This record gives sequence, structure tokens and C-alpha cells, in this order.
Amino acid sequence: MKVPVYSLDGKELKEVSLPQQFDEEYREDLIRRAVLSEESKERQPKGTYVFAGLETSADYRGVKDTYGSLKNRGQAMLPREIRPKGNWGRVRRIPSSVKGRRAHPPKVGKKIFEKINKKEYQKALRSALSASANLEIVSKRADIKKRKLPIIIENDFEKIKKSKEVLSVLQKLEIGKLVEEAKEKTRVKTGVRKRMKQRTKTPRYLLIVTSENAKSGRNLSGIDMVKVSELKVKHLSPGAFASRVVMFTENALKEIGERL
Repeated sequence: MKVPVYSLDGKELKEVSLPQQFDEEYREDLIRRAVLSEESKERQPKGTYVFAGLETSADYRGVKDTYGSLKNRGQAMLPREIRPKGNWGRVRRIPSSVKGRRAHPPKVGKKIFEKINKKEYQKALRSALSASANLEIVSKRADIKKRKLPIIIENDFEKIKKSKEVLSVLQKLEIGKLVEEAKEKTRVKTGVRKRMKQRTKTPRYLLIVTSENAKSGRNLSGIDMVKVSELKVKHLSPGAFASRVVMFTENALKEIGERL
């Protein structure tokens, strides 16, 4: 399938053929599995301190004839703090006590990473690429007019260093409204998530893939910029739904054909 290559002025320069990676069968199940695997690797391992609630002088003496035994004294035979002159203090260590250990803490040995086979992941990545060329699938996320997808831009786009220039190019390509729509739909996160460093939630509409590290447009609402060598399934399918508008530079498109 051939798609037009656009200039920075929004005019068609020529047509290029999409690499065979864009002909992959659309597999929603594989895409979801790959995204969940990627997201699981970003989780922070968690677990309790091994000696939490146990760093105390509390000791249990329930045997009858031992020194300081609590047996037959009318007291609950629970581990208590040891005080001077053999006196017993507060109950500690057990879950029901003040500052005691937790009953069922998170286990340190729990596996939180979801693995995926390499060939399976590569197929999911190709499937996400093919979805970006399907107007019917892309239209589910973004309101975009009928046109050939994906959008290919000339290599001079990678030389742009200002966000306003990137926005100007997007407006000439008639996709600048995606930035405005994402800005309007930006919402503050609810509940405890408000305390996070990133307090707002913005829809992800447009992905720009380049062959070099280009960061000029990443400050625009709803836009992500990523290098081809760092391209992942989650970039093409945020939320495990493959329906994102993707724009490639010529060099990035060529590199995709050689890499995958």
C-alpha cells in the first residue's frame, strides 16, 4: 500500500510504499498482552520489612515454672515488653497489639512481572503498526477525516526545535485539532492520585515517530514523540487499545522496514 509523503507546508511531495510490517493481521489479544507485559515491568517491587513489628524486647513466657511466667496469674499469656525488676509491659509483636506486625503483609517473593515470548511480542508490535494504518480502527479514538494512514512527513521535521513550529505543521496537515481536543479533555486525577507528581490525565491522540531524538513537540497536549529504536507496543496502543494516530518521518519508516 502506498501513502503520500507530506512537506512541512502540508503539501504532498510523493508517494512511498509501506513496509511489509504494516500488512500484519490485527490481533487485539496479542496487543493487550504485550502492553500489560510492558506495564508490569514498570511497577515498583514492594514488600514489608522482614523484622517489622519484631524489634522489641517483648517475650512470651507461658510455661508454668519458668522465670517470670504469666501462667495462673489471671493475665493473657501474650508476648509483653520486659521492664526492670522483672516487670511486664505492654503486649507487642502480635498483629492485634499496638505497633504489632501485620497479619498478612505483601509477600516479597511475589512475581509482579508478566513475561512474553520475543516472537509473540514482535508480532504484537507489527499488529499495532498495521492498526495505525487502518482508518476504521484509528477513528475510534480520534476524530480524523478520511485519509490514508499512517501520516508520513519529510525528514526536515526532525530539525524543528520549537513546539509552536510543530503545532504549525500539524495544523497544515489538518490534525492540529487533536492537540486542542486533548487540552480541553485534560482532567485532574481523583482521590489519592492528586498527590502524584503528574496530577493531570490527558488523552493520548497523536504519536510522532522519528529516527533521531526529537523532543520539540512532546510538550503539546496529547502528543508523544519517540525514537524508532525505543518504539514499544504501549506507545502505539495506550491503554492496550490500538487506535492511535501515528506520524512517521521518512527515515523512521525506512528504519522500521529494516528493524522489525
